[in-house]
Amino acid sequence: MLYPLHMSSPDNHPNDPLHGINLETVLKTMVDRHGWLELGDQIPIRCFMFNPTIKSSLTFLRKTPWARKRLEDWYVYEAIRNRSTT
Repeated sequence: MLYPLHMSSPDNHPNDPLHGINLETVLKTMVDRHGWLELGDQIPIRCFMFNPTIKSSLTFLRKTPWARKRLEDWYVYEAIRNRSTT
């Protein structure tokens, strides 16, 4: 089966822990696990440290690739670590 350019075959990403998970889900998961204080300690950006909200953080993370990558890398690290301990 051929897939349009904007779609990918489900087989193309079997090892990508972020496949199918959007940024909002990643952010909410990390806030639930660690809280805003820990997020601000690990990734020192204003939207995590001063009056943090999901909305303001998503806006910043979508515009700032390095910050988004740090959050996603931390999320993936925990997903891999949790998978290996179960």
